[in-house]
Amino acid sequence: MAQRNVVFQGKSDILFDLDGTLVDSVPDLASAVNVMLTQLEREHFSEEIIRSWVGNGAKTLVERALSGQRDIASDLDADYAAKALAIFLDAYQQHACVDTVLYPNVKKTLAELKQGGYQLHIVTNKPLVFVAPILENLGIDSYFKHVLGADSLAEKKPHPMPLLHIANEQKVSLESCVMVGDSHNDVLAANAAPMDSVGLTYGYNYGENIGLHQPTAIFDHFEQLLDILPPVKNVS
Repeated sequence: MAQRNVVFQGKSDILFDLDGTLVDSVPDLASAVNVMLTQLEREHFSEEIIRSWVGNGAKTLVERALSGQRDIASDLDADYAAKALAIFLDAYQQHACVDTVLYPNVKKTLAELKQGGYQLHIVTNKPLVFVAPILENLGIDSYFKHVLGADSLAEKKPHPMPLLHIANEQKVSLESCVMVGDSHNDVLAANAAPMDSVGLTYGYNYGENIGLHQPTAIFDHFEQLLDILPPVKNVS
């Protein structure tokens, strides 16, 4: 599915979300959530339920788990939540890439885009300490020039700051960049930049139609990026 028949021209830099876009990390996130809940002597949740809570960073995931629902309880104790977050982060750091996998055709597509002359970057709301081990273990770390995590800058998606930072570091115009992600946070950040964006339908967007926030294009499969991103001219 494509939102409109678009082919990007004049692009040089592609910014990718990580969880729900390049990798399915829910199995390991769910495991860490349930380790946390065990230590707190609380009820476990299925991977399917936890999947519906992923996408807004570790703190929000933990608060949803403690609330037992996507809407965070208004009476959730901040100190208790902070203790739970520390337990979760420790558990996740020990097992950040056990059952996490690449989505189909991600590595092949990244290789073709890089070979085609694009500079590739990651902008994720995952804490940075967890990102490098995942990229390395899945064999895609060499494809990316810049990697920004939730704690790399003062703001994270849906704020446009990380996207603007990449463009500034690369010394390229916003018109030369594309943000690729699976959630409204990615599209909202791109719209605020402003920057073209691609919304992917298979990730973690809580069942919400990614098209509601009007990305430039929408795809069901990662490799469809190759249909709208022709090789950069004069690639040596």
